[in-house]
Amino acid sequence: MVNGNNDKPSVKQQRDARRQEKVAALKKQQERARRNRLIGIVTGSVAGLAVIGLIVTFVVTSGQPRENPRDIVVEGAQTFSDLTANHVTGPVDYAQTPPAGGDHNQIWLNCGVYTEPVPNENAVHDLEHGAIWFTYDPAQVSEAEIEALQDFAPSTYAVVSPYEGLDSPMYVSAWGAQLPFSNVTDDEEDVSDFVTKYWKSGDAPEPGAPCTGGIDGSGKIA
Repeated sequence: MVNGNNDKPSVKQQRDARRQEKVAALKKQQERARRNRLIGIVTGSVAGLAVIGLIVTFVVTSGQPRENPRDIVVEGAQTFSDLTANHVTGPVDYAQTPPAGGDHNQIWLNCGVYTEPVPNENAVHDLEHGAIWFTYDPAQVSEAEIEALQDFAPSTYAVVSPYEGLDSPMYVSAWGAQLPFSNVTDDEEDVSDFVTKYWKSGDAPEPGAPCTGGIDGSGKIA
C-alpha cells in the first residue's frame, strides 16, 4: 500500500529549502549594499569635485577683486569740491557750464531723455540724488551722435538733454565732477569710466533719493 504522505517534503528537504531562501536573501542584501556603496562613492566623488570647483572658483575670483569705483581715474575729468546744496526758488548762477552741482530748485527733474533744454536748477537736483546728466550742443553734433548718446545713457538715474553754447560737443556731469567729450563712440572708454565711477555714487549728497516723481521738462521722449 502506497502512503499518500510520500510526496510531502522531508524535514531535510524543508531545511535545505529554508537555507537556500536565506542564502538568496543574503545575496540580495549584499548586492544592495554593494550598489549603495558604489552610489555613495560616485556621489561623494561628484560632491568632492563640486567642492574643489567652488574652492578653485573662490580662489580665482578672490585673487581678482573688483576695482573700487572711487579708485577709477577718469582721463580728462574735472572735479569740484565744497559745493553748496541749498534749495532755492530763483535762477542760480552756476560756476560750471553745464552745472555740476550747487544750489538748486527743491523739485527735481524726472530723469529721462529730453529733446529740449531742461532747467538747470531742477537737473542739478537730480545730481544731488546720484544721477548723471548728459548734455550736448546741437550745433556741434550730428543726429547719429545724439542717438548714440541716448542709447548709451543708463535707463535710470540719467538725464540726456541739449545744451546750447557748450565749449565741447558733449558733457557728462555728476555731483562735483564733469567730463567733456566729443561723442560716445570715440570717447567710450573715458565716458564709461565716468559712469562707473559717478553713476548712483555714494558721494552724492543724497544718493538713492528718487529720480522720478518730480517734474517733466519740455520734450521728454523717454
